[in-house]
Amino acid sequence: MPEFRKNTERHRYEVVEGGQVVGYINYRQGADGVVDLPHTEINPANEGQGLGTELARFALQDIRAGGERVKPSCPFVADYMDRHPDTADLRAS
Repeated sequence: MPEFRKNTERHRYEVVEGGQVVGYINYRQGADGVVDLPHTEINPANEGQGLGTELARFALQDIRAGGERVKPSCPFVADYMDRHPDTADLRAS
C-alpha cells in the first residue's frame, strides 16, 4: 500500500512504497498564498499504477486544507485539474 506524504525539507509531495520514494511532485511556496507545482515524476518501474493521479489528489487536498491556491505549472497536474472540475476553485489565475 503506497504512503503519501509532504516532505517540507525537500519541497515536494512524495509517494513511498516499500520504504522507497517512487514518485514526487515538487512545489514552490509563494508568499501570496499560491503554491506552484512545477514538476511531477514517477519512477518508470512504477508507472501505470495510478500513483501520479493519487499523488496529485493528495497534494491538492493538502493545499486546499491549508487555504491556499495552486499554480499548476506541471502539465500532468494541470491536466489532472482539467479532468477534475472539483479542483477548479484551487486554480490561481
